[in-house]
Amino acid sequence: MFAATTSTSTFTNEPVLELRRAAVRARLADALATVDAVLPIRVPAWIGVDTREGDELLSTDPGEPERVVARAACAGAEEVAAAVHSAERGAEAWSAVPASERAAVLIGAAAWMRERRLELAALEVRECAKPWPEADADVCEAIDFLEYYARGAVALEAGRTLAQAPGERNELSYAPRGVAAVISPWNFPIAIPCGMSAAALATGNAVVLKPAEQSPACALRIVQALRAAGAPPSAIALLPGNGEAGAALVRHPKVHTIAFTGSLPVGLEIIRAAADTPTGQRHLKRVVAELGGKNCIIVDADADLDEAVPAIVSSAFLYAGQKCSAASRVLVHEAIADALLRRVAGAARTLVVGQAEDLATDVPPVIERAAQARVNRYAELAARDGVIVAGHGQVPDRGWFCPPTVAAELPAGSAVLEEEIFGPLLAIERVRDVEDACEIVGAQPFGLTGGLFARNPATVKYVRARSPVGNLYVNRGITGAMVGRQPFGGNRLSGNGTKAGGPDYLLQFVEPRVVTENTMRHGLVV
Repeated sequence: MFAATTSTSTFTNEPVLELRRAAVRARLADALATVDAVLPIRVPAWIGVDTREGDELLSTDPGEPERVVARAACAGAEEVAAAVHSAERGAEAWSAVPASERAAVLIGAAAWMRERRLELAALEVRECAKPWPEADADVCEAIDFLEYYARGAVALEAGRTLAQAPGERNELSYAPRGVAAVISPWNFPIAIPCGMSAAALATGNAVVLKPAEQSPACALRIVQALRAAGAPPSAIALLPGNGEAGAALVRHPKVHTIAFTGSLPVGLEIIRAAADTPTGQRHLKRVVAELGGKNCIIVDADADLDEAVPAIVSSAFLYAGQKCSAASRVLVHEAIADALLRRVAGAARTLVVGQAEDLATDVPPVIERAAQARVNRYAELAARDGVIVAGHGQVPDRGWFCPPTVAAELPAGSAVLEEEIFGPLLAIERVRDVEDACEIVGAQPFGLTGGLFARNPATVKYVRARSPVGNLYVNRGITGAMVGRQPFGGNRLSGNGTKAGGPDYLLQFVEPRVVTENTMRHGLVV
């Protein structure tokens, strides 16, 4: 049965670990040893109560590619069909459960993760090479999503207030849409799939989760948490697999909502496929897509460089720049460009490139060999067309490492300036003034995150009015959005729908229904 109702008090963010404490660091080492002892993890296709084993997909440690972290089944068309069929039946029962009980399941899953928090972070260190601070923050964000959406579901069930008139009663309520396909990335391997799945479940939908090929073990832990907390097996299925499984899931006529986080090309393919309405499909599919970005930080002439430089460096290079929100381009006023370039390059050269498990590491390996090759190609292009002011440091000889690279003097239109790289490569360019910088940002097709360093309140007001991005950060780093505090999501080609971790996100997984009743009855039927 479903979990008992749990209190949904005021939401607060889960605090991150204090890694400066020796006792905490010792516990991290113990957690990593615990995870290493059970590798490789077997990840089945988990449909209802049925598990379908396989080892067609291998997940390996990006820093030690010989280390196999998980052996996963590779779901195909048969498993997709079975999972959607199970979810269709599960959605009918799950949607009838009161929101307070669904919320209790999510809060129970948050408690499950909280108890195993260090082991979950350790798994991210191994499977996705997330350094400890990033891995811990990712688990905290997953807990936040569960807690926040649980509270949102209870509030949503109460409906919204409508205008009333004498003789009639108007009520607005929200109903779940049905089956939600969740297709998630590897770079936030627990937080993002957990958040999308939690939102769908909180609102009464059933979920089929297809994680990235690189992080099936992390996805398995999410499903285990939800099921352990009382989510019915038919309400949450796990389909490890490659792009073919995701494509089949998108095309299935019984899928109602598709929640996707990933690259722009794949997102556009999903949107096109979801628009097709075959005979017999009685609904329009809704796509919630969080896509890529080419995120710019504007630095005005009056900026505090002691504040700007560390924020730029951390935004560009932590987790090897493998965040959709990461800084990849700095537009700096020509009056201070030389000073900023010199200081950013110097700071980049001090960064420690190493294995994710080492607490001293700033820049871990990128996720796989293909990613390393892609970043290196852009670095070579930057060296050919511009100047590399940092980026020639040594990197470990095992694993998919790229040095943190700072490029300058690139020509307008360069692919390094315009295309998403998703790696530790930052381009810095001079601009005449803030107006010039805003013109450059406004000409981009992306609109995910952006930053501004300026002391003048009038400049801040101007850039706020001109910036098309979904999240603009002023005088701080541009990564690390917090659930409930900085709802996250992009505009333009960086995504659609409302922001994750915000008050409107759950609306994407429901259908609004209005009932208007004439209350001036004539007579009474008993």
